Amino acid sequence: MYQEKTGVNAGNVWNALNENGAMTGKDLKKAAKLKNDKELYLALGWLLREDKVEIAEEAKEIKVTLK
Repeated sequence: MYQEKTGVNAGNVWNALNENGAMTGKDLKKAAKLKNDKELYLALGWLLREDKVEIAEEAKEIKVTLK
């Protein structure tokens, strides 16, 4: 169940980044319409594993960009 939902969420995160460019974790969660941090982090893990995104820490906030 988590695998399918995480894949859908990863697609939503990728689409949000593709449309808006680099985003903070907070903004990305909102743009991708995710319910909580767990969904965001699972989706980001999926995209990191597929080498689709880069994550940097700026002022104690993560910033996510597409590769």
